[in-house]
Amino acid sequence: MNLCKKTLALIIPILLVLLTFIPVATAIAEEPDPVYESIMKRGELIVGLSADYAPYEFHADVDGKDQVVGFDISIAQKIADDLGVKLKIEELGFDALLGALKTGKIDLIISGMAPTPERLKEVNFSTPYMTVQQKVVVRKADKDQFQSTKDFNDVKVGVQKQTTQEELAKTELVGSIPTSLQKVPDIIMNLKNKKVDAAVLEGPVAEAYVDRDKELTFADVTFEQGEKDAAVAIPKNAPILEEKVNASIKTINDNNLLDGYKKEAGKLMFTDDESFLGKYGKFYISGAGYTIFLAFMGVLFGAILGGLLALMKLSKSKILRGIAICYIEYVRGTPLLVQIFIVYFGTGVLGLDLSKIAAGCIALALNSGAYVAEIVRAGINAVNKGQLEAARSLGMNQPQAMRYIILPQAIKNILPALGNEFVTVIKESSVVSVIGVSELIFQAGNVQGASFKPFLPYLVVSLIYFVLTFTISRLLGVAERRMSTSD
Repeated sequence: MNLCKKTLALIIPILLVLLTFIPVATAIAEEPDPVYESIMKRGELIVGLSADYAPYEFHADVDGKDQVVGFDISIAQKIADDLGVKLKIEELGFDALLGALKTGKIDLIISGMAPTPERLKEVNFSTPYMTVQQKVVVRKADKDQFQSTKDFNDVKVGVQKQTTQEELAKTELVGSIPTSLQKVPDIIMNLKNKKVDAAVLEGPVAEAYVDRDKELTFADVTFEQGEKDAAVAIPKNAPILEEKVNASIKTINDNNLLDGYKKEAGKLMFTDDESFLGKYGKFYISGAGYTIFLAFMGVLFGAILGGLLALMKLSKSKILRGIAICYIEYVRGTPLLVQIFIVYFGTGVLGLDLSKIAAGCIALALNSGAYVAEIVRAGINAVNKGQLEAARSLGMNQPQAMRYIILPQAIKNILPALGNEFVTVIKESSVVSVIGVSELIFQAGNVQGASFKPFLPYLVVSLIYFVLTFTISRLLGVAERRMSTSD
C-alpha cells in the first residue's frame, strides 16, 4: 500500500506538469492563419504575377485559347493542387505586386521574385525553388568592350525596376548608369535602339532573348553576387500557408519537377506558325475594347461628378465652395498613377474588395471629374448674365433658372470640350495598366513578352490609339458643326 502511495505521489506531479503543456501545444498547433482560411473557404488560390517575363510567365495560345503559361505557372498549379483548391492568376505590374499582397488582393506572388532585406521587412518568402545566375546582355558589335565589371564606367545599363539586377548594376558594375524600367521587353528595346549599352537580366530570360535575336549576345562578365534565389512571396502572419507552400516546393525540388516545367515553357515560347497579327490580333481587339470602356465610364461619371463640383464651386455656401476647390486642386495637382494606387490599394486597406476594372473606372472618373468641373464652370460663366436676370424677372427661382435657362445653353457650349476630355481619357487610361487592367498598353506588354519583339507591339498600339482618337475627333467635329447650324 505504501508503495502504491509513493508511486501515485511520483506520477501525479508528472501528469500535472504534462497537462500544463497541452494548452500551449494546442495553441501552437492552432495558430491563426486568416489567409489560409480564406483560401480554403473560397476554394481558390489567387497568385499575382507580371506575365511579360518569359520563360517564367507569359501569354501563349494553347489549343486556340490565350493562357498565361510558364514554369512559375506550373509551380503555382502544383501548390494549388496540393492545397486542393483552384488556381486563379491575377496579372499586375511587377512593382504593384507587393502592394497587392499586403492589401489582400492576392494570396501569393510567384513571379521570379528574389528575397531581399527590403522585401523581407514587408512579406515572408518560401524556401527557394530555383537559383539562377545574372547575365549581362550586349549588342554583338559591342561585345569586346565589356570583359569585366570594371568596363562599365559611364555606361548606361538597362535593368528592371526594384529587382536584384538593379542592385547589381549599382553595386558591381563600376561607374555604370543604371536605367530602371518597368518591363524586360522595354529594356531590350532600349538596348537594340542604343538608348542603353548593356542590360542585366536573369539567366533564363537572357537566354531566351539571345536565342531569338541575332543582334544580341552575352558579355563575358561574372558577378560576385550574381546568384539569385527565386522564391514565393507570402503574407506576414500566414504560418500554415507558408508551411504548405514550402512542402510543395520541397516536392518540386526533391523530384526535379522544375526541369519538366521548364521544358513545357520552352515548347510554348517558340511557336511561329502564324503571322504577328494573326497570332496576337485578339490581344489588341480585347485591349481596345477595355480602353474604350474605361474612357466612356470615366467621362460619363466624371461628367456627373464634374457638374456637381461646378455647381458647388459656384454656390454661395463657403463650405460647398471650399470642398469643391480642395477636391479640384488636389486631383489636378497629383499624378493619375498615384490616384489609381490610392483607389486600388486604399480600398483594400478599408476592406473593400474592388476588382481591377472597377478600381480603374473609379480612378479615371474621380480624375476626370476635377477637369470636367472646370469645363462646366467655364460654360456656365460663359452664358450671358442677362439670361439669369430675365429668368428671374419671369418669376423663376435660382434652381429653376439654372435648370431651364442656364444649363441648356452651357451644355451646348461645353460639349466640344467634353469630347476633347473623352479623347484625353482614352490616352490616359493607359496608366491603369499598372494594376493589371487589360487595356491596350497592358496587352502590348503581354505581346512583347510572348513575341520577344520589343518595338512592333507598341507600333501597332500607337496606330490603334490614332484610329480611335481620330475617329472620335471627326465625329465630334460633325456634331459641333450641326449644333452651330442650329443656332
